Amino acid sequence: MKVVLDLKVVMDTNVIVSGVFFSGPPFQILEAWQSGAFELAVSQEILEEYQRVGMTLQEGYQNVDLKPFLNFVIEHAKFYESVVLEEAICEDPDDDKFFACALASGSETIISGDKHLLKASGYQGIRVLKPRQFLDTYLR
Repeated sequence: MKVVLDLKVVMDTNVIVSGVFFSGPPFQILEAWQSGAFELAVSQEILEEYQRVGMTLQEGYQNVDLKPFLNFVIEHAKFYESVVLEEAICEDPDDDKFFACALASGSETIISGDKHLLKASGYQGIRVLKPRQFLDTYLR
């Protein structure tokens, strides 16, 4: 695994949840982050979504305990106060929080499989990469 110095990324909830509950590229990305390969930038709004979506999914997977991972995020991710956006960026305004965090943190990358975020890739120089693209670009 490569360590990419000064790389800050924002991860969409779908990547976090997929990485915790399943294997594949999202799992590999979470492992790389936990090993110090890059910095995870989050805002309070993003953390709350991680918790809400994760806990809902956890109801169907009784053998998965999300709390240790969320505690790791709280202890090791870098928290930023989201910038106030002057305009909607994504077709789904709920996804704008990921761009707001990326702008606040100076992150140039959001990792997501969400079609609304992917369509907005390039906004203010911020690329939205699918998990496999991120792995191939930064961690291989």
